[in-house]
Amino acid sequence: MSEVLTINGIEQMSREAVAELGWPGADTLEAALALPEDQRAQVKAVAYFGHTPFGGEAMDAFPNLGLIANFGVGYDAIDVNAASARGIKVTNTPDVLNDDVADLAVALLLDYCRDMRGAEERLRSGAWGREGAHPLQRKMSGQRAGILGMGRIGREIADRLAGFKMEMHYHARSEKETPGWTYHADPVSLAKSVDYLVVALVGGPATEGYVSREVLEALGPKGVIVNISRGTTIDEGAMLDLLETGGIEGAALDVFLNEPNPDPRFLKLDNAVLQPHQASATRETRTEMGKLQRANISAFLEGKELVTPVN
Repeated sequence: MSEVLTINGIEQMSREAVAELGWPGADTLEAALALPEDQRAQVKAVAYFGHTPFGGEAMDAFPNLGLIANFGVGYDAIDVNAASARGIKVTNTPDVLNDDVADLAVALLLDYCRDMRGAEERLRSGAWGREGAHPLQRKMSGQRAGILGMGRIGREIADRLAGFKMEMHYHARSEKETPGWTYHADPVSLAKSVDYLVVALVGGPATEGYVSREVLEALGPKGVIVNISRGTTIDEGAMLDLLETGGIEGAALDVFLNEPNPDPRFLKLDNAVLQPHQASATRETRTEMGKLQRANISAFLEGKELVTPVN
């Protein structure tokens, strides 16, 4: 058994590299926990990928575990407090995926506003010739956009939307240095002031349900919400209610509760653009994420400073 165990695999572009390193793998955390005790005792580092909760009890199954290297910038599936209490370090893969996530946020909003998928289907089906031009859609440029969470990814999204001549607003824990964008001290004020609200919060208990029913109602019947953060950051039931009743105009979503089997109510909506949590899923970025994950593991095994520590 290797000192390093991969759980839920490492992204496709890195599988050959991982095989060359000789790291064994388990398809799920449950499968890893089912390994023989003597094999689990040899594991010093886990290369983790996925959203299955990795809590203290699971950590205790690996008595010599010293590092959980997460594949992804979001590490809300890992109980960092439990890891710290056990002397286990946690790392993630920030920055290398910012551009891809920001690109998809803009693409989601463009798709929603211009109904690009519906227009293409009109062409492919022959309805363009039979029925005429596609119905008029909604303008994106020059409108008011709000960023909820002005971290690294939020800033990349804001910079892109500013390029669409948008009036920029944002909410964060503190005011940031910006090119004159409007800061809002609370999310309700932000939602009231914009046409499009983009959620770029970190996941975890601190942001669970941060986009409440009150925030969504403040966005209003002409408002559109975009989420590329975590499904937990929005009161999903309230969002579905408002989408179904016209309380908000629409949504463009890459994340959900209960992934990969989101609430079937979403599938009945004609005012939502839906994606399968694939914001960082390009070959180039997943390769860089894998490299950073492995760099953290190598640093740990060699007793060097971790590249991107969380705790």
